[in-house]
Amino acid sequence: MTTALVTGATAGIGAAFARRLAADGHNLVLVARNEEKLREHAAELHDRHGIEAGVLVADLATEEGIAAVEERLSDARNPVDLLVNNAGFGNKGEFLEVPMADELTMLKVHCEAVLRLTSAAVKGMRERRRGGVVNVASVAAFVPRGTYGASKAWVVQFTQGAARDLAGSGVRLMALCPGFVRTEFHERAGMGTDNIPGWMWLDADNLVDAAMKDLARGRSLSIPDPRYKALMGVVKLAPRNLLGGVTSRTGRKYGPQ
Repeated sequence: MTTALVTGATAGIGAAFARRLAADGHNLVLVARNEEKLREHAAELHDRHGIEAGVLVADLATEEGIAAVEERLSDARNPVDLLVNNAGFGNKGEFLEVPMADELTMLKVHCEAVLRLTSAAVKGMRERRRGGVVNVASVAAFVPRGTYGASKAWVVQFTQGAARDLAGSGVRLMALCPGFVRTEFHERAGMGTDNIPGWMWLDADNLVDAAMKDLARGRSLSIPDPRYKALMGVVKLAPRNLLGGVTSRTGRKYGPQ
Protein backbone atom coordinates (compact mmCIF):
# COMPACT_ATOMS: atom_id res chain seq x y z
CA MET A 1 0.00 0.00 0.00
CA THR A 2 1.34 3.43 -0.90
CA THR A 3 1.76 6.34 1.52
CA ALA A 4 0.94 10.02 0.99
CA LEU A 5 2.10 12.92 3.15
CA VAL A 6 -0.10 16.03 3.23
CA THR A 7 0.86 19.32 4.87
CA GLY A 8 -1.82 21.67 6.13
CA ALA A 9 -3.98 18.57 6.42
CA THR A 10 -6.59 19.58 8.99
CA ALA A 11 -8.71 21.94 6.89
CA GLY A 12 -9.53 23.16 3.41
CA ILE A 13 -7.70 21.72 0.41
CA GLY A 14 -5.34 19.71 2.61
CA ALA A 15 -8.22 17.95 4.34
CA ALA A 16 -9.87 17.33 0.96
CA PHE A 17 -6.68 15.71 -0.34
CA ALA A 18 -6.51 13.53 2.77
CA ARG A 19 -10.12 12.39 2.32
CA ARG A 20 -9.61 11.58 -1.35
CA LEU A 21 -6.31 9.75 -0.83
CA ALA A 22 -7.71 7.72 2.07
CA ALA A 23 -10.74 6.75 -0.04
CA ASP A 24 -8.33 5.61 -2.76
CA GLY A 25 -6.58 3.33 -0.24
CA HIS A 26 -3.42 5.29 0.51
CA ASN A 27 -1.92 5.29 3.96
CA LEU A 28 -1.40 8.84 5.21
CA VAL A 29 0.97 11.03 7.13
CA LEU A 30 -0.93 14.17 8.14
CA VAL A 31 1.08 17.29 8.95
CA ALA A 32 -0.18 20.44 10.70
CA ARG A 33 0.38 22.52 13.83
CA ASN A 34 -2.73 21.50 15.77
CA GLU A 35 -2.19 18.06 17.30
CA GLU A 36 -5.78 17.65 18.51
CA LYS A 37 -7.26 18.33 15.07
CA LEU A 38 -4.65 16.09 13.42
CA ARG A 39 -5.48 13.15 15.65
CA GLU A 40 -9.23 13.62 15.19
CA HIS A 41 -8.86 13.74 11.42
CA ALA A 42 -6.51 10.74 11.37
CA ALA A 43 -8.87 8.65 13.51
CA GLU A 44 -11.84 9.54 11.31
CA LEU A 45 -10.03 8.56 8.11
CA HIS A 46 -8.75 5.33 9.65
CA ASP A 47 -12.19 4.33 10.88
CA ARG A 48 -13.91 5.21 7.61
CA HIS A 49 -11.44 3.78 5.12
CA GLY A 50 -9.35 1.25 7.06
CA ILE A 51 -6.06 2.93 6.18
CA GLU A 52 -3.17 3.82 8.46
CA ALA A 53 -3.10 7.54 9.24
CA GLY A 54 -0.10 8.84 11.14
CA VAL A 55 0.27 12.38 12.45
CA LEU A 56 3.27 14.69 12.48
CA VAL A 57 2.89 17.91 14.43
CA ALA A 58 5.06 20.52 12.73
CA ASP A 59 5.02 24.27 12.17
CA LEU A 60 6.51 24.91 8.74
CA ALA A 61 7.23 28.51 9.70
CA THR A 62 10.05 27.17 11.90
CA GLU A 63 13.34 25.44 11.19
CA GLU A 64 12.41 22.63 13.56
CA GLY A 65 9.10 22.02 11.80
CA ILE A 66 10.58 21.87 8.32
CA ALA A 67 13.42 19.61 9.51
CA ALA A 68 10.98 17.19 11.14
CA VAL A 69 9.02 16.75 7.91
CA GLU A 70 12.24 16.48 5.87
CA GLU A 71 13.34 13.65 8.16
CA ARG A 72 10.08 11.76 7.65
CA LEU A 73 10.24 12.21 3.87
CA SER A 74 13.82 10.88 3.86
CA ASP A 75 12.96 7.68 5.74
CA ALA A 76 13.77 4.95 3.21
CA ARG A 77 12.24 2.27 5.45
CA ASN A 78 8.82 3.97 5.29
CA PRO A 79 8.83 5.68 1.91
CA VAL A 80 6.39 8.41 0.94
CA ASP A 81 4.98 7.91 -2.56
CA LEU A 82 3.03 11.17 -2.87
CA LEU A 83 3.77 14.52 -1.23
CA VAL A 84 1.14 17.27 -1.15
CA ASN A 85 2.70 20.59 -0.13
CA ASN A 86 -0.46 22.45 0.83
CA ALA A 87 0.38 24.43 3.99
CA GLY A 88 0.00 28.16 3.55
CA PHE A 89 -1.70 31.34 4.68
CA GLY A 90 -2.54 34.90 3.65
CA ASN A 91 -1.72 38.27 5.19
CA LYS A 92 -4.31 41.03 5.34
CA GLY A 93 -3.10 44.38 4.09
CA GLU A 94 -1.19 45.99 1.26
CA PHE A 95 2.56 46.31 0.85
CA LEU A 96 4.17 48.12 3.83
CA GLU A 97 0.99 47.54 5.89
CA VAL A 98 1.98 43.95 6.66
CA PRO A 99 4.81 43.56 9.23
CA MET A 100 8.07 42.43 7.65
CA ALA A 101 8.22 39.45 10.02
CA ASP A 102 4.90 38.21 8.65
CA GLU A 103 6.07 38.63 5.05
CA LEU A 104 9.24 36.65 5.78
CA THR A 105 7.22 33.93 7.50
CA MET A 106 5.11 33.64 4.37
CA LEU A 107 8.20 33.16 2.24
CA LYS A 108 9.49 30.50 4.62
CA VAL A 109 6.23 28.51 4.47
CA HIS A 110 5.40 29.04 0.79
CA CYS A 111 8.91 28.88 -0.68
CA GLU A 112 11.59 27.50 1.63
CA ALA A 113 9.41 24.71 3.01
CA VAL A 114 8.19 23.74 -0.47
CA LEU A 115 11.76 23.67 -1.80
CA ARG A 116 13.15 21.61 1.05
CA LEU A 117 10.26 19.15 1.37
CA THR A 118 10.07 18.59 -2.37
CA SER A 119 13.81 17.93 -2.47
CA ALA A 120 13.67 15.53 0.48
CA ALA A 121 10.80 13.57 -1.07
CA VAL A 122 12.07 13.44 -4.64
CA LYS A 123 15.49 12.02 -3.81
CA GLY A 124 13.99 8.72 -2.69
CA MET A 125 11.28 8.76 -5.35
CA ARG A 126 13.89 9.08 -8.10
CA GLU A 127 15.81 6.11 -6.72
CA ARG A 128 12.61 4.05 -6.66
CA ARG A 129 11.64 5.47 -10.08
CA ARG A 130 8.12 6.31 -8.96
CA GLY A 131 6.32 8.96 -6.97
CA GLY A 132 4.64 12.31 -7.20
CA VAL A 133 4.58 15.80 -5.68
CA VAL A 134 1.69 18.27 -5.76
CA ASN A 135 2.68 21.79 -4.76
CA VAL A 136 -0.40 23.88 -4.07
CA ALA A 137 0.03 27.34 -5.59
CA SER A 138 -2.79 29.65 -6.72
CA VAL A 139 -4.08 31.59 -9.70
CA ALA A 140 -2.64 34.54 -7.77
CA ALA A 141 0.66 33.38 -9.26
CA PHE A 142 -0.40 34.92 -12.57
CA VAL A 143 -1.42 38.39 -11.38
CA PRO A 144 0.74 41.18 -9.91
CA ARG A 145 -0.45 41.34 -6.34
CA GLY A 146 1.88 41.33 -3.35
CA THR A 147 4.00 38.78 -1.55
CA TYR A 148 1.32 36.11 -1.65
CA GLY A 149 1.08 36.14 -5.44
CA ALA A 150 4.87 36.42 -5.77
CA SER A 151 5.42 33.40 -3.52
CA LYS A 152 2.90 31.35 -5.46
CA ALA A 153 4.53 32.39 -8.75
CA TRP A 154 7.76 30.99 -7.32
CA VAL A 155 6.00 27.71 -6.52
CA VAL A 156 4.76 27.41 -10.11
CA GLN A 157 8.14 28.20 -11.68
CA PHE A 158 10.05 25.95 -9.30
CA THR A 159 7.68 23.03 -9.77
CA GLN A 160 7.59 23.21 -13.55
CA GLY A 161 11.37 23.58 -13.74
CA ALA A 162 11.93 20.60 -11.45
CA ALA A 163 9.39 18.58 -13.44
CA ARG A 164 11.40 19.19 -16.61
CA ASP A 165 14.64 18.19 -14.88
CA LEU A 166 13.04 14.95 -13.67
CA ALA A 167 11.36 14.01 -16.96
CA GLY A 168 11.71 10.30 -17.58
CA SER A 169 12.61 9.51 -13.96
CA GLY A 170 9.18 8.15 -13.02
CA VAL A 171 8.58 11.09 -10.66
CA ARG A 172 5.78 13.54 -11.43
CA LEU A 173 5.66 17.10 -10.12
CA MET A 174 2.65 19.36 -10.51
CA ALA A 175 1.77 22.89 -9.41
CA LEU A 176 -1.90 23.15 -8.51
CA CYS A 177 -3.39 26.62 -9.09
CA PRO A 178 -6.93 26.97 -7.73
CA GLY A 179 -8.88 30.17 -7.43
CA PHE A 180 -11.18 31.02 -4.54
CA VAL A 181 -12.06 27.86 -2.60
CA ARG A 182 -14.62 27.59 0.18
CA THR A 183 -12.28 26.91 3.10
CA GLU A 184 -11.24 28.63 6.35
CA PHE A 185 -8.41 30.46 4.54
CA HIS A 186 -9.95 33.93 4.31
CA GLU A 187 -11.48 33.79 7.78
CA ARG A 188 -8.12 32.88 9.36
CA ALA A 189 -6.48 35.79 7.55
CA GLY A 190 -9.24 38.21 8.59
CA MET A 191 -10.20 38.90 4.98
CA GLY A 192 -13.73 39.72 3.91
CA THR A 193 -15.28 37.77 1.02
CA ASP A 194 -18.51 39.71 0.39
CA ASN A 195 -17.10 41.35 -2.75
CA ILE A 196 -16.16 38.04 -4.39
CA PRO A 197 -18.74 36.93 -7.01
CA GLY A 198 -20.44 33.60 -6.32
CA TRP A 199 -19.28 32.07 -9.61
CA MET A 200 -15.64 32.38 -8.52
CA TRP A 201 -15.98 29.98 -5.60
CA LEU A 202 -14.84 26.36 -5.96
CA ASP A 203 -15.57 23.23 -3.92
CA ALA A 204 -12.45 21.70 -2.32
CA ASP A 205 -13.40 18.07 -3.03
CA ASN A 206 -14.17 18.77 -6.69
CA LEU A 207 -10.90 20.67 -6.91
CA VAL A 208 -8.93 17.70 -5.60
CA ASP A 209 -10.67 15.30 -7.99
CA ALA A 210 -9.63 17.47 -10.93
CA ALA A 211 -6.10 17.82 -9.58
CA MET A 212 -5.63 14.07 -9.22
CA LYS A 213 -6.76 13.55 -12.81
CA ASP A 214 -4.26 16.14 -14.02
CA LEU A 215 -1.48 14.49 -12.00
CA ALA A 216 -2.33 11.11 -13.53
CA ARG A 217 -2.11 12.72 -16.99
CA GLY A 218 1.41 13.88 -16.22
CA ARG A 219 0.67 17.60 -16.25
CA SER A 220 3.08 19.95 -14.48
CA LEU A 221 0.44 22.68 -14.10
CA SER A 222 -3.18 22.25 -13.07
CA ILE A 223 -5.81 25.00 -13.15
CA PRO A 224 -8.71 22.76 -12.18
CA ASP A 225 -11.81 24.52 -13.37
CA PRO A 226 -12.99 25.70 -16.82
CA ARG A 227 -13.95 29.10 -15.41
CA TYR A 228 -10.47 29.78 -14.13
CA LYS A 229 -8.83 28.32 -17.23
CA ALA A 230 -10.77 30.89 -19.26
CA LEU A 231 -9.98 33.66 -16.79
CA MET A 232 -6.26 32.90 -16.89
CA GLY A 233 -6.42 33.01 -20.69
CA VAL A 234 -7.71 36.56 -20.41
CA VAL A 235 -5.04 37.38 -17.82
CA LYS A 236 -2.28 36.51 -20.30
CA LEU A 237 -3.61 39.15 -22.70
CA ALA A 238 -4.54 41.91 -20.25
CA PRO A 239 -2.15 44.76 -19.30
CA ARG A 240 -0.52 44.07 -15.92
CA ASN A 241 -1.49 47.47 -14.46
CA LEU A 242 -5.14 46.66 -15.21
CA LEU A 243 -4.81 43.27 -13.53
CA GLY A 244 -3.48 44.89 -10.37
CA GLY A 245 -6.61 47.03 -10.10
CA VAL A 246 -8.93 44.09 -10.72
CA THR A 247 -7.31 41.87 -8.11
CA SER A 248 -7.44 44.72 -5.62
CA ARG A 249 -11.20 45.01 -6.06
CA THR A 250 -11.86 41.25 -5.88
CA GLY A 251 -9.76 40.61 -2.78
CA ARG A 252 -6.04 40.97 -2.16
CA LYS A 253 -5.34 37.27 -1.87
CA TYR A 254 -6.51 34.39 -3.98
CA GLY A 255 -6.51 31.95 -1.10
CA PRO A 256 -6.44 28.25 -1.90
CA GLN A 257 -5.50 26.65 1.40
